[in-house]
Amino acid sequence: MASGDATPGSFDPPLITWDGERQILAYTGDWSWQGFSQRVPALPRTETGAVTVDTSAMQRLDTAGAVTLRRHLESLESRGHAVDRARIQPAHRELLDMVTEHRLPPSPTAPRPGIVYRIGEASVDGVRRLAAFFAFVGEVSADSVPRLLHPHTLRWRQVVGEMDNAGVRALPILGLLVFLTGVVIAFQGGQPLQQYGATIFLVDLLTLTMLREMAPLMTAIIVAGRTGSAFTAQIGTMRITEEVDALRVIGVTPYEMLVLPKILALVIVMPLLTIFADIFGMLGGMTVATAYFDIGVREFIQRVPEAVAASSFWVGIIKAPVFAVIIALVACYHGFHVQNSTESVGRATTQSVVQGIFLVIVADAAFSVVFSQLNL
Repeated sequence: MASGDATPGSFDPPLITWDGERQILAYTGDWSWQGFSQRVPALPRTETGAVTVDTSAMQRLDTAGAVTLRRHLESLESRGHAVDRARIQPAHRELLDMVTEHRLPPSPTAPRPGIVYRIGEASVDGVRRLAAFFAFVGEVSADSVPRLLHPHTLRWRQVVGEMDNAGVRALPILGLLVFLTGVVIAFQGGQPLQQYGATIFLVDLLTLTMLREMAPLMTAIIVAGRTGSAFTAQIGTMRITEEVDALRVIGVTPYEMLVLPKILALVIVMPLLTIFADIFGMLGGMTVATAYFDIGVREFIQRVPEAVAASSFWVGIIKAPVFAVIIALVACYHGFHVQNSTESVGRATTQSVVQGIFLVIVADAAFSVVFSQLNL
């Protein structure tokens, strides 16, 4: 709908002119969607006071122009101007009234859900994710058990490759970190013991702490951050590039190719990495004990079997394969749930590391309770 009687093609561009002396805002030219194809004039800055809107020189006005004019009038009123509409032409006023009457209502904003609703929603989402994880574990178990009963069907070449990536290449960073952990434990525990002349018990403290807790836990945290993230990123990338679907097409289950070798590799290397961490953690503590607390190397080594029983060593070793299964399953689960975007890979990798470390600590706490009840 348009008002104006000029010949098509003879319209001037839409324009707004501000006469500051007479406080008149004059609208001229073609105020239709055709005129707006060239430019849409912005409302000029006006002085305070009453403003008269004049559309007598407006050549054409349609609903697009009327909506723009209505917004200008509302903007003037919001600035505090008293708007005089006497010089708006009757045809223009009629169209302006029409678009004002039929204006779309503002989009309703959804009320912010209450805290009870948000807690419930988070709980339901958590239960749903937990159910999906257990379903994944069930699928992996159903596919893996028959192959474990027939070891010749396993892909040992892939298992060895994963062992190299997860185990051998992790030795430098693991050795450095647990060595420094042993140094810290020796410093923090040795100073209070020195005040009571009981520095020899530093060996007991260090050995128990490293063998039972710090070595397996530090190993699991490093493997979750280093290897778990790599597992998630690898499987997630394969999902994006549809390699996982290609495996299914050729008759190979993804769990056989991508999950089981990773689980077996971590189960094999985690106890070995834990023993490696035990040794380097003890070396770090022994270095501090020898340099600062006058405990000789021979005395330190002789004290170790007196300080702890063999069960303390086996406690740490028993934890390692359980931690390995947790890390591998969490990492592979998040890899298989990557969406079709690279951003999703990064998000899944972060979730994999965080949840893997969290579940490892939960499992470690459960082990502590169980071993305490068993007097181990």
